[in-house]
Amino acid sequence: MKPILVDAHLDLAYNAVVLGRDLLRPVGEIRSLEAEMPPPGGAAGSCMATLPALLEGRVAIVGGSLFIAPDFKGAQEPQVYRTPQEAHRYAIQQLDYYRRLVDENEHVVLLSTAVDLDAVLASWDTEQPQLGLFVVMEGAEPILTPGEVGWWVERGLRGVGLTWLMGTRYAGGDVVPGPLTDEGRRLLAAMAGYNLLLDLSHLWEEAAYEALDRYPGPVAATHANPRAFVDRPRMLPDTLIRRIADCDGVMGVIPYNRMLDEDWRPGDARLPLTRLVEVIDHVCQVTGAARFVGLGSDFDGGFGREAVPEGIESSADLGKLGALLAERGYTDVDVAAILSGNWLRLLRRVLSDF
Repeated sequence: MKPILVDAHLDLAYNAVVLGRDLLRPVGEIRSLEAEMPPPGGAAGSCMATLPALLEGRVAIVGGSLFIAPDFKGAQEPQVYRTPQEAHRYAIQQLDYYRRLVDENEHVVLLSTAVDLDAVLASWDTEQPQLGLFVVMEGAEPILTPGEVGWWVERGLRGVGLTWLMGTRYAGGDVVPGPLTDEGRRLLAAMAGYNLLLDLSHLWEEAAYEALDRYPGPVAATHANPRAFVDRPRMLPDTLIRRIADCDGVMGVIPYNRMLDEDWRPGDARLPLTRLVEVIDHVCQVTGAARFVGLGSDFDGGFGREAVPEGIESSADLGKLGALLAERGYTDVDVAAILSGNWLRLLRRVLSDF
C-alpha cells in the first residue's frame, strides 16, 4: 500500500474565503471555472490543492494556515489588513471556514488533540479515510495581545508563525528586517504556556535565532527551503537548519521553482522533480539524518501548477517523491519519515498537551 503524506502548509482557508474557490471540487473543475472567470488579484496560478486532490494523493494531514496579508505598497492580494483589528476579524473568518468545513464534512477533522490525530491515521486503514487539519497562524498580527492566545487555542489554533514577509508588531520578516520585539517575547511566553508549535517560516534571521534561544516548546519551519539553493533572506541558512534539528524540529520544503533554482523565472520550463529531492537531501546532509525534513508545499500560496516541478500537477502527485527518494538511496524507513513520519512525531508532541 502506498504511504500516507503530511503537507505542513496550505493556505486552504485563504483560497476558499478570499479567492472564492470551492475546495470540495476537483482541481480540474476549478481550473475550468477560472479559465472563464479568474479569481480576484490575478496572481493565483492554476489551482493545485483541493480536498479531492489531497485525498487522492493520500495526504492524511495538512497544516491549514490562517493567512492575511498586510497592506503594503505593491500588494496584489485581494484582501489586506490595515490594522490589527482588521487582521483579527479576517483571521476569524478563515478559522470559521475550517470549523464549518469540519462540521459539514465527515471526512475532515480538526486536529485539536492527540486522540484526533490517532483517529485520522486509523481511518486510512478503512474505506473512508479522513483529512486532518492542523491550524497554524501565518503572521501573528491577528493576535491582538499575547493574553489573547488562549482564546485562539480554545477555537483550534495549534501553531503560530510570528510574522510574514513584511513583519508584524512581534518581529521582523524576510522582506522587512527586525528583531523580536518586547511584545514578541511576551507572545512567545504565552505560546509556551500552551505548548504551541512555533513556526519560523518568514521570520527574520536574527529574530529566529533569539526565538530558538527563548522558546522551550516545539519548533518548525513549516514551509521554507535552504539558502544553499537560492540566496535570499526568505530561505534558511544551514546554521539555522541545524538549530531546528537541535530542537528536534522539522523543516518543510516547498516545491516552488523560484525557491529551488536561483535563475528560474516565471515562463521558464518547469524544473525536474529531482531538484526537490536534491533540496531534501541537502537538509538531510546538513543535519546528519532524515529525521528533520518533510513537506510544506504552500501550493496555491501565490503560485500554481505553472511554477512547480515537472510531474506535480496537484496535491495528488506529491507521493511521486517516494520513488525518487528511494532511487537516491533512501531506505523505506527514511522515505516514510520524510513523507509523513517526521511531521507526525512533531504534531504528536504539540497535541499531547491537549
